Amino acid sequence: MARTKRRGRRSTTIVGLYLVAPYAVYLAIVYAVPIIQGVRISLLDYVYAAPGASVSQPFIGLKNYREALSDPLLRRSFLNILEFLAINVPLTVALGLTLAAVLARLTRMKTFFRSAFFVPYVTASIAVIGVWYFLFSQSGLINHIWTPNPSWLVNSKLAMVVIALEVTWKQLGFYVLLYLAGVLLIPDSLYEAASIDGAGVVRQFRAITVPAVRNVTVLVTTLALIVGANVFTEPLLLTNGGGPNGASMSPALLIYQKGVEQGQPGVGAAMGILLTLFVLLVAGAGRAVQWAVQRSEDRAGERAGERAAERGGGTVEEVPA
Repeated sequence: MARTKRRGRRSTTIVGLYLVAPYAVYLAIVYAVPIIQGVRISLLDYVYAAPGASVSQPFIGLKNYREALSDPLLRRSFLNILEFLAINVPLTVALGLTLAAVLARLTRMKTFFRSAFFVPYVTASIAVIGVWYFLFSQSGLINHIWTPNPSWLVNSKLAMVVIALEVTWKQLGFYVLLYLAGVLLIPDSLYEAASIDGAGVVRQFRAITVPAVRNVTVLVTTLALIVGANVFTEPLLLTNGGGPNGASMSPALLIYQKGVEQGQPGVGAAMGILLTLFVLLVAGAGRAVQWAVQRSEDRAGERAGERAAERGGGTVEEVPA
């Protein structure tokens, strides 16, 4: 019997490996190979050359990294992206979950509203940016209502805020769908029982919906951190390449400027590796915080269960089936 179980597990593992293999190859080609190539370029005095041309590219060690780290614009770009993430990620989680909970309760026009929230996500970035530029440029519609001095996109304190709001709005439909998939799996009986006990809509949302989609929240937070840290198109087009004076410069845009526009691929590659490490660090820190919160909630639940069992005159195991 045990041998049969082991054989069954082995066959299941083999099938799983076969199913995973194509995606593993895809990850290796699309992600692993470019990262390895980026590390190699960052350690060389790399120059662009025509295909087949033989050009000397000597090994220079960490010189590109020292030059990258000594660039004040790189430090400014990382501070900008932290500001961006501080706005984008909480808004994405809060609005995504709230809208998903509302959409799950709709009885009429569900398809219309779900499609309406998803349309910006599948719309070309240049078109969405055009709309936001029309709203927030110096002669834009929003400036006719309220014009800060200087205007939105040339204001060093507001430029990154506008970019963060634009990216949040554009990406929100995707995260709403992720949350909606989790919310629809919550049994209606839980909400009905809570309603009978006198819990209102807000209380049901906090006590039932939020804990039930905790794993989705981890996924949404991780994706938002990774996507947000690599923001590129918005500062390039909305603020004319990271202006004013680098106030909206992002690391990804700076990598492009150094590696392509200024012809310093080695420095650009070093910045790319630093950005990869930064994303891993931020995503890992966010995951650690979520794990700590989950552990504290689980322990609080265990203590509440123990207290309830003590008030009932015994432990849970002593309750007859």
